Amino acid sequence: MKQAVIAIDIQESFRQLPFWSDADLPAFIQATQDLLDTAAARGVPILQVFHIHGPEKPASVFSRDSGYVKTLAELKMPRTTDVFYKKVHSSFYGLDDEGTSLQTWLREHGIEEVIVCGIRTEQCCETTARHASDDGFKVKYAMDATLTFAMTSPSGRVYTPQEIKDHTELVLVNRFAKILPAAQALAD
Repeated sequence: MKQAVIAIDIQESFRQLPFWSDADLPAFIQATQDLLDTAAARGVPILQVFHIHGPEKPASVFSRDSGYVKTLAELKMPRTTDVFYKKVHSSFYGLDDEGTSLQTWLREHGIEEVIVCGIRTEQCCETTARHASDDGFKVKYAMDATLTFAMTSPSGRVYTPQEIKDHTELVLVNRFAKILPAAQALAD
């Protein structure tokens, strides 16, 4: 089965936001680095996706002109097969510099299974996993190679990153994705 890794929003933009926390960063970087290095060694395409804002938000840390739309400094990104930029949650709407969508790229290259990793677990990573599944791709979700941050509900309850990850696993497993550690994502 032909695979591709989709590395979503692993970018310096997030470090500029008030909710950023380094608490889970070392484990995330290690799992993600191992996944990407293994993919590169095996010739599995690595598709990097960046979240961007357009000219309507020129002061945004997600603007391509901000200097923050680049890979997190701690991650040594292997050579990527292609880079996509998206303005919405699903990476499937991302376009590369030639205007090809991620979805089109995957189809044109005969990809049958995608491996999802990146930032934020419950947002762009989860949305991309759901979209990929709905479009007929098999999905492996490398949970330890995703990163998220504490969130506070409207009622005032604080959800930890682990609680958010648990919820993402609950809603994806056996419906949209196979949840597994990054170290097992490229296994046959």
